[in-house]
Amino acid sequence: MAFFRGLTAVSRLRSRVGQEATTLGGVRWLQMQSASDLDLRSQLQELIPEQQDRLKKLKSEHGKVQLGNINVDMVLGGMRGMIGMLWETSLLDPEEGIRFRGLSIPECQKVLPTAVEGGEPLPEGLLWLLLTGKVPTKEQVNALSKELLARSSVPAHVYKAIDALPVTAHPMTQFTTGVMALQVESEFQKAYDKGLSKTKFWEPTYEDVLNLIARLPPVASYVYRRIFKDGKSIEADNALDYAANFSHMLGFDDPKMLELMRLYVTIHTDHEGGNVSAHTGHLVGSALSDPYLSFAAALNGLAGPLHGLANQEVLVWIKSVIEETGSDITTDQLKDYVWKTLKSGKVVPGFGHGVLRKTDPRYSCQREFALKHLPEDPLFQLVSKLYEVVPPILTELGKVKNPWPNVDAHSGVLLNHFGLSEARYYTVLFGVSRSMGIGSQLIWDRALGLPLERPKSVTMEWLENYCKNKAA
Repeated sequence: MAFFRGLTAVSRLRSRVGQEATTLGGVRWLQMQSASDLDLRSQLQELIPEQQDRLKKLKSEHGKVQLGNINVDMVLGGMRGMIGMLWETSLLDPEEGIRFRGLSIPECQKVLPTAVEGGEPLPEGLLWLLLTGKVPTKEQVNALSKELLARSSVPAHVYKAIDALPVTAHPMTQFTTGVMALQVESEFQKAYDKGLSKTKFWEPTYEDVLNLIARLPPVASYVYRRIFKDGKSIEADNALDYAANFSHMLGFDDPKMLELMRLYVTIHTDHEGGNVSAHTGHLVGSALSDPYLSFAAALNGLAGPLHGLANQEVLVWIKSVIEETGSDITTDQLKDYVWKTLKSGKVVPGFGHGVLRKTDPRYSCQREFALKHLPEDPLFQLVSKLYEVVPPILTELGKVKNPWPNVDAHSGVLLNHFGLSEARYYTVLFGVSRSMGIGSQLIWDRALGLPLERPKSVTMEWLENYCKNKAA
């Protein structure tokens, strides 16, 4: 279920600019809205009753429709391929890649507002899109930027909580600690303790989510400066947008780096609900845990090597290639190194995906950015060679369903080029970005009144007996 069904071409999207309203699949689509509609919360307030009715109709008319068959391989294989969750903000297609409210990444790059002409989308625009299903105007994005800035003040106790940890603690440990320290500010918890009606749960959830998103860049940049820059923090620049300000607080003001951060945050916001961090945030939130608790749990999932930590491992592996073979590595040498990695029982980080069966569009847009801004960078050239070398080798092995590069295969090289070379920190950047997708869905979870999640689990003995009885 999504607010709209998506259009077949960006030209069809753009043809609707200036139109007040169009109907797509029975759902109102506003491509551009009047400048007076600048309040995101008011926009949501109008949409929610419509979507609540839609969910009720879906349950009453189609509640008993089967969505497929479950086999033992699915149960033992991480629930892959099983449909078991409602996730409104994005949908991942194995062939097309991610779509945010029906829009692909290239479409988002063309229709979402930018900070500079012909530049990368502003993450605030994607946040608006995720929450409302509407492409915002530049005025609406600017208003949201100002609102996030107004919400971005971080209480002193948060920094004290982080400072209680050793400086050597992993950046994700320090970041998650900061999020947990923010939890004492939760509006949802305060409202729930006072006996808030279920129909109003979304309202304090909205406040928590916007506050959380706004406060993450100061917290995340504090962690970075504490670990890698002798604790010398940089004040926010109130004239900058969300991603650019984050980059500035980290210590990077190159205009190209600001554009990279806008692209990075935008493409990492959401990747439907089945991945570890999104699923965790949704699951914990289903217990009516507030957004801070839910997102902290999600971050702990993101910190795993098979999820968000992978972008850290990619850059480390790429640098190990250069250390062992030199910067002028030939294609044959690279093939030998890849085979050496695989034969040692390790994987080549940055390749393959649990759902995708083609090159990750998030990889592709980062490659386009590199071709435009840093085509001569040695690490980028090595990444390009890996794109040619690794997929055929993985295909030859015959054990990998998707031999193509994913988002992690490229992001570290771009960040490294502009001076953000501390790979241990990369997952924190991922976490800041992912707050927009997880937070948006949490708001809709509460608005739609989605229930406590309680899937059925079984033992191996139960499976064995069930299969024996089935075969008898």
